[in-house]
Amino acid sequence: MSGAAITPGQETPVPEFKQIMGHPAPLWMLFMSEFWERFAFYGIRWALVLYIVAQFYNGDGSGQSAANALYGSYLALVYAAALFGGYVADRVIGYQRSILVGAVFMAAGLFMISLPNKDIFTAGLATIIIGNGLFKPNISTMVGKLYSIADPRRDSGFTIFYMGINVGGFLAPIFTQLLAQKVFNTGDTPAYKIVFISAGIGMLLSLVWFAIGRRTLKGIGAPAEGTESMSRVIYVALGALCVIPVAYFLLSMGAAKLQVFLTVLFVGLIVMLLIEGVRNGNVARDKVIAMLLIFAFNILFWMFFEQAGSSFTFLADQIVNRNLGFMEFPTAWFQSVNSLAIILFAPVVAYIWVALDKVKLNPSIPRKFGLGLIFNGLAFGLLMFALSSLVDSNSKIPFWPLFMVYVIQSIGELCLSPIGLSMVTKLAPARLVGLGMGGWFLSTGMGNNLSGMFASHVSGDAGMSITSALSGYTFGFYSLMGAGIVLFLIAPLMQKLMHGVK
Repeated sequence: MSGAAITPGQETPVPEFKQIMGHPAPLWMLFMSEFWERFAFYGIRWALVLYIVAQFYNGDGSGQSAANALYGSYLALVYAAALFGGYVADRVIGYQRSILVGAVFMAAGLFMISLPNKDIFTAGLATIIIGNGLFKPNISTMVGKLYSIADPRRDSGFTIFYMGINVGGFLAPIFTQLLAQKVFNTGDTPAYKIVFISAGIGMLLSLVWFAIGRRTLKGIGAPAEGTESMSRVIYVALGALCVIPVAYFLLSMGAAKLQVFLTVLFVGLIVMLLIEGVRNGNVARDKVIAMLLIFAFNILFWMFFEQAGSSFTFLADQIVNRNLGFMEFPTAWFQSVNSLAIILFAPVVAYIWVALDKVKLNPSIPRKFGLGLIFNGLAFGLLMFALSSLVDSNSKIPFWPLFMVYVIQSIGELCLSPIGLSMVTKLAPARLVGLGMGGWFLSTGMGNNLSGMFASHVSGDAGMSITSALSGYTFGFYSLMGAGIVLFLIAPLMQKLMHGVK
């Protein structure tokens, strides 16, 4: 479509792009760049907590609690770093250069964690955190800049982009597990080193793909006038190197103290966005308030959703009967179920939103978020049923409940996450869209850190049991269902604060 006119919330016109399958051509370049980055990110997801227990706790169940906490803290800082990455892109070097610098750091960190030393492993996680902070929020922001604010394809564009994330997320655990356990395995323990090296190679492919394809963006995400100097990029890279020890320290300080730190960051974000909103008038202020309320519910969603990489992994490994008769379903492959469900259902959900919009029944953003929370809660309800009614004589639950938990959570994720990315580009003050996107990821990070703390509680001191899992997942069910109902009830008020944004 033509982008001749300047649209609300954008400082420059949307360029005229070639259209592919009804969307701007650069969307597909960003899709593939994100595919390889997510291949790298999810390629290690299934292995991290298992590797920590096997490598640093000699496989003892008492290490589960620490592994869950470190995993949650790592994810939290990955997303919290987006707050600073968005600011760097907005004010210092532009979105394109931020993505390139971030990709270099992420690849380096992934290769570092392949070395079997706890200090180097933690430093590698810290390096991935810094790189992801520069990469993740900025590639998402550029998707929004391909469309005008009023473009009805905007939400479906974000959903397509979200599919790129999940195609990489689907293939990565399968591919890295096969390499680790079938190709390079020399014993009972997977060759985790191969998992991490494979992910590093995937990140290098993302770097090369974006470096070659960014010319199709026609200046979107390029440095602002007066900030084109390469010296700025060098300063950012040196600054990132200096921040790695800080990330290392935060990873080492413990999840409870880290949550305090993240909360302070979140309060600072609230203040900055509210000040900018007030400066731009009452409408902009109200939109910021609505966005921040959504952030609060987002924290709760991810606190329980991210059990997928922590407590659900131990559940699959120890309590789920994975024998399908013709094969044993690998623990790693559960991580692909979520992505497969997203791939299958994302077009369906995108179509449903468009179809409902045509008959004026499209749910508001708050109610879509409420649906996300409720579906997440239903997944925990299924686990409650399995752990209380389906336990066999070997203290195992069937394969299918955990499989379906990932599917049900995925439906909830589709109601919430891609819509959230689009929401930020609509509600954040135009001058601080990157910071607003960073705020979205910071709220996700806070939820992820809480997820590690919650998963540690589920595992307990000696490792996960039927009793501890049932108790924890029951709490998750009631928390999510209650929050979803509350969000449905206050949706009309929140929609007023959004001033027509849908």
